[in-house]
Amino acid sequence: MERLTDKFGRQISYLRLAVTDRCNLRCQYCMPARGIDIVDRKELLTYKEMYRITRVLSELGVNKVRLTGGEPFVRKDFVKFLEMLSFNDQLDEINITTNGALISKHISKLETLNIGTINLSIDSLNRENFAKITRRDVFDEVYKTLESLEESSLQLKLNVVVQSGVNTHELLDFVGLTKHKNFAVRFIEEMPFNGTGKRATKENWNYTKIIDHIETHYATIHPIKSHKSSTSKNFKVEGYQGSFGIIPAFTRTICGDCNRIRITATGLFKNCLFDEGVFNVRDFIRQGASNDDLKQLFLSIVKEKPENGFVAEANRKRNKNVSESMSTIGG
Repeated sequence: MERLTDKFGRQISYLRLAVTDRCNLRCQYCMPARGIDIVDRKELLTYKEMYRITRVLSELGVNKVRLTGGEPFVRKDFVKFLEMLSFNDQLDEINITTNGALISKHISKLETLNIGTINLSIDSLNRENFAKITRRDVFDEVYKTLESLEESSLQLKLNVVVQSGVNTHELLDFVGLTKHKNFAVRFIEEMPFNGTGKRATKENWNYTKIIDHIETHYATIHPIKSHKSSTSKNFKVEGYQGSFGIIPAFTRTICGDCNRIRITATGLFKNCLFDEGVFNVRDFIRQGASNDDLKQLFLSIVKEKPENGFVAEANRKRNKNVSESMSTIGG
């Protein structure tokens, strides 16, 4: 079987697929308060188109898919799409990133499907601060989701975007959760994908500052060996059940082993989070492309994958400033 491999010898095995650009929250680090200009529904990939794209990619070596948004559970019949996707026997993992406000009633169903990890975005453990960050008062529902997922058979990870001057005082509280709870907390460097561009801050809470802050308060922290293409550097406090990790998403020290591609809700293929998109797969499909055409397209596009996110950003032509909303890209 021919496999997706870039010119640096990296084998692509992980697809991040956005099912919608819509979201029920308005997180400050993701979009302006007014929201974003959402696209017309006919511009979104249909579920059949998403299944076809995923199937073709899985025949080229992609064995892991993460479904994102926007908020994926906002889109009608998303769970039915998960059922459809679970029939793809080439996939080893189907994972979901969600804000947790709409998922509770679906958890028992998800346990019956081929769902691996649920990444729950929760950037504060304080109701008032949560509402300030998300611009919505849904903390109780999200925390209820956290507890329900913890009790389920699904693997749980918490995603925390570290925002200087906003939630950095809560980092130790998140690490503290792992004492009696067997899940992973991942701290993510804040990025400029908020619809306006990089936010001015007094302090730069990058990977180094985050780990130094945690190590100052916890005497014994052990690194955890992760698989080669892991996006996070992972650790465990001695004696704690769970773990924590840091994703250097903005400093981009993880690019060397990147095995990921992205496809947005409108079908835009992205070799890198920081590029501006290289090809619209939706249009190619709707113009009558065969599966073999898709395979040749994907094989050729991946050959152009940049070495790292800095190169991808430098190569942008239409908009040199990285400022798209993460909801548009696919979080």
